[in-house]
Amino acid sequence: MPARPQFDDDQRRARLARRHRLAREAKARRVEQVVDDLVAVHATDAATLFLAVSARLAAPGIADTERALYRDGTVLRQHGMRSTLFAVPAALAPTVYTSTTAKLVARERARLLKDFAASGRDAAWTAGVEAAVRSALADSELTGSQLSNLVPQLREKIDYGAGTSYHTEQPIGMRLLRLLGMEGSIVRRHPVGSWTSSQHRWTLGPPAPSAPSAAERADAQRELARRRLATYGPATEDDLVWWTGWGVREVRAALAGCAAVEAELAGGAAGFVLPGDLDPVAEPAPWAALLPALDPSAMSVKHRDWYLPPTHRPQLIDRSGNLGPTVWWNGRVVGGWAQRPDGEVVFDLLEDAGREALATVEAQAGVLRTVLGDARVTPRFRTPLERRLTS
Repeated sequence: MPARPQFDDDQRRARLARRHRLAREAKARRVEQVVDDLVAVHATDAATLFLAVSARLAAPGIADTERALYRDGTVLRQHGMRSTLFAVPAALAPTVYTSTTAKLVARERARLLKDFAASGRDAAWTAGVEAAVRSALADSELTGSQLSNLVPQLREKIDYGAGTSYHTEQPIGMRLLRLLGMEGSIVRRHPVGSWTSSQHRWTLGPPAPSAPSAAERADAQRELARRRLATYGPATEDDLVWWTGWGVREVRAALAGCAAVEAELAGGAAGFVLPGDLDPVAEPAPWAALLPALDPSAMSVKHRDWYLPPTHRPQLIDRSGNLGPTVWWNGRVVGGWAQRPDGEVVFDLLEDAGREALATVEAQAGVLRTVLGDARVTPRFRTPLERRLTS
């Protein structure tokens, strides 16, 4: 049996630098190049998308992402892997929906109808409210509040989790608009306020696609796995299960479908790369980056020791496992950063990375200050280091 190809940690970091467009020689000219290479960028926290893209542009800034989202529609916000809101290339959106979102939509609709029925609102009532929402959005972009004024049923509330420790009241609108957004039949458009706002106006999207067949789902999963390995490979089976939210069998079938090659990682773990992607990648010039909370490079895999030292994790990860703002030097996380209320960008290196690293990080902090301008960014998921830097 031929020996498995090997990838040490230095090679994985070189691949990350170039394929994630973090090395200076790999920077992109347009947001579409960035999002296409990263496959999907977290969009739950509005600032993450804009700052993640900016950090990878040859000319950092916010305007090109706004163009792609709101004028050209080449990047779309869509619920996908692990039921999380991502920004994805418009051309990839059908693949994400078929491989992942469609199953989430079916599950969410079943739960919604069950919860609504328990409060005396049957499927016909729900269908009527959905039709009213679509009618209200036919020629308009409306906020959730504006929609609730036009469709007052959205303001009604239902009990959720009765008899449990998480019993609460939920507005109809919160549940229904989220479901319609997951389906894609309504679409997030311009924010209410600046680019840092997580409140968006809604507009009418295309009719929700029909449920995919098992074969269509398998084909889409194979394609998404292929796209993922092209940028993030070598990746372990666990990494793909964690990122996609698929079952182990689905991940194994997708890996087999794209003819992934098993490789040996540092420590003996098995990773997978695409066929034809076994040659070493040249080490880039020294580089530094200040990446936002939930950045796709920081959150790319489940097993992170090769770029995130375990000793740094207590300062950089919140109680739910979310990575906050990070400082990178040559493919490793060496610290974190924050923006103070006066707008100043500050950082703390959790290890001595040397004079060159310090000078390069300071320069990147200056670039980030310029990009942020008058905007103020506080991560939705705050970490101990970010809190300390802003206190």
